[in-house]
Amino acid sequence: MTGTLINVALIVVGSALGLLIGARLPERLRSTLMAGMGLFTLGLGLQQFLKTANPILVLVSIVLGTLVGEALRLEDRLQDLGTWLEARLARGSQGASSRFVQGFLTASLLYCVGPMAILGSVQDGLTGDFRLLATKGVMDGIASLTLASTLGVGVVVSSLPLFVYQGALTLLAGWAQAALTPAMIAELTATGGVMMMGIALNLLEVRRVRVGNMLPALVVAPLLVWVTAQLSFSIAF
Repeated sequence: MTGTLINVALIVVGSALGLLIGARLPERLRSTLMAGMGLFTLGLGLQQFLKTANPILVLVSIVLGTLVGEALRLEDRLQDLGTWLEARLARGSQGASSRFVQGFLTASLLYCVGPMAILGSVQDGLTGDFRLLATKGVMDGIASLTLASTLGVGVVVSSLPLFVYQGALTLLAGWAQAALTPAMIAELTATGGVMMMGIALNLLEVRRVRVGNMLPALVVAPLLVWVTAQLSFSIAF
């Protein structure tokens, strides 16, 4: 859970800075920092992809996973869930309480609803590689600096549901590791690398990539490795 702890710490630090000096930081600085995170994520995704032993398998995983994700409209459903939660939980709040709730909900949804939280947590749990969550933490810290300067201390408290959410995903991935072979983990990592490059394109505003709809590929990749191994075993006999 190292990545999640870093993510939480950076949100707390960013929120504290936002409460103190957030309004003084120029938008140009924030924009350039986000671009830097995008370039780093692109390089990290390429590095992860190069771990594959079978690029065609990664391609098939992305294609099949995207077909499933688009059919289920996963990214839209994640956004709809966030909108529904915000509407339900913010109902009836007034005054200072309303500002706290708005800050808490806005930040919680921003940090938790998205493919980067899921992909980073899975990688941290499976391989101990927390770099994606650390990158996300820097981005969340920058966002929390801005949010806390306008929405107050509720942004700091949003780190609690993030800790529970990403921590649970990391633990689940760690338990699943016992059922995965090194070959499965390698191809899952490479598939995740392709998705990370999609996230980088979003951050760099090159084009909008619906990475959330590719998430089923993380399940498809190890399944394809297993199927390939079974077919090879059958042919050998």
